[in-house]
This record gives sequence, structure tokens and C-alpha cells, in this order.
Amino acid sequence: MVDRSFADLSLAALYDILNPWGPGDDFYLGFVMGAGAVLDVGCGTGQLLRRAHDDGHRGRLVGLDPAAAMLVQARRRDSGVEWVLGDLRTRDWGAEFDLVVMNGHAFQVLVHDEELRAALEAVRAALRPGGRFVFETRNPRARAWEAWTPERVREVTGPDGDAVRVWHEVQRPVLGDRVTFTETYDSDTWQRPRVSRTTLRFLGRDTLNRFLHAAGFNVVDQYGDWGRGPLTPAATEIITVAEAAP
Repeated sequence: MVDRSFADLSLAALYDILNPWGPGDDFYLGFVMGAGAVLDVGCGTGQLLRRAHDDGHRGRLVGLDPAAAMLVQARRRDSGVEWVLGDLRTRDWGAEFDLVVMNGHAFQVLVHDEELRAALEAVRAALRPGGRFVFETRNPRARAWEAWTPERVREVTGPDGDAVRVWHEVQRPVLGDRVTFTETYDSDTWQRPRVSRTTLRFLGRDTLNRFLHAAGFNVVDQYGDWGRGPLTPAATEIITVAEAAP
């Protein structure tokens, strides 16, 4: 099921405001611009592929997302990208892509072993031999969820000019590698707050790499930040570049 923050049209319209272009997007853009055919899994509003198209990418760009409200935003802004509603089970892409990306921590929504294995197998099948899968997941050792508290309220101005407040609250206690939390949106112009509930999986490096190897990937590089710094215990990210094995 798609989280409300992505399924609600009014909340989807806030996504790019809450998540402006940053160093992570620059990191992915470099890979996209160097690949002929690209599949962006969990593309959201399509910000990455839109930029690639605007910057002169002339190959195939495909954005895949299960949230229709997010693709409404994507389709409003660019006709040079192929937008597909669904997930990795929607189509059978047989070795059509040189690059598959999952940014925005989309990889972490794969919370069960079975769906994680199925997703990795589908990505592997979509890649040509030697094609690359690039994605990031938060390093569990950094314990990012400890900062997701109701006291940390963020306020932005929506497309209609209204101020919207956003905050998070983690369901306690946190057990294992899964973190469940609520994301609450509120505005003085709304009758009531809008609440989205999400569960994310925080895989450690060793477990992550075992899943990748089992699915037919070789890990080429792993970084701890968008500047390609080393993956240390204190690093906030596990940024992975994996290659489809022959």
C-alpha cells in the first residue's frame, strides 16, 4: 500500500518543496548522464529524470512509481520521460537498461526478505550484462530515527501559499531493523492534520551485501556520504554501486 504522503495529491505537491535538489541528486545525475537507458525505481515526482532530460540526456529515461499522485506531478512538468505507474512487478523488462537507480531512500520500503529478494531479482533482470544498480539506504549505526521527534517541526510554504507544518514520531520501542513512524502534516487552513504511517528497514552493510550477491550483483563501491567518503560506522548513508554479474 502506498503511504498517504505519496498518495494524497495535496501532500505529493509538497514533496519537491520538502526535498529540494541536493548533493545526493548531483551524485545520481552523474550516473544517469553517463548511461544510455535508465530506470528510476520509486521516481516520485521525477525530479532526477527531469533534470537529466533538461541537461541534454538523449537516451531512454523511464520513471516507475506506485503512487499515482506523485506521477501527476511528474507528468505536469516533462513529456520527454516515460512515466510508468506501478512497481517492479508491473512489467518484465528484459535486460533493457544500462542503469537502475533508487534514490530518496526508496530502497528502505522493502521491509520483508521476500519482497527484497524479488525486487533485486527484478532489477537484475532489467539490467544488461555489466549494467549498474545505484541506490542508498541509511546506515543503521547512525540511528537517524532518533531525531524523528514531534519537537522537530519543519514549516514550508505550499504551492497555494499556505504554511504547512511537518513533523515525525517514531513508534517505540524500535526492535530489530525496522522502524515505524508517523509523518504529520498540518496547516491553519485545513480542518484536520493529515497523517501518513511508514515502516522502513535499516539494513547493515553485511546483510545488504549478502542480499545483493545472492541476486547476482557484484558490489563495485560503497560510500558513506555524497562526497564519496568512506563507509565508516559513523557514516549516515550506505551508498551502493553494484554491477550485474555476467
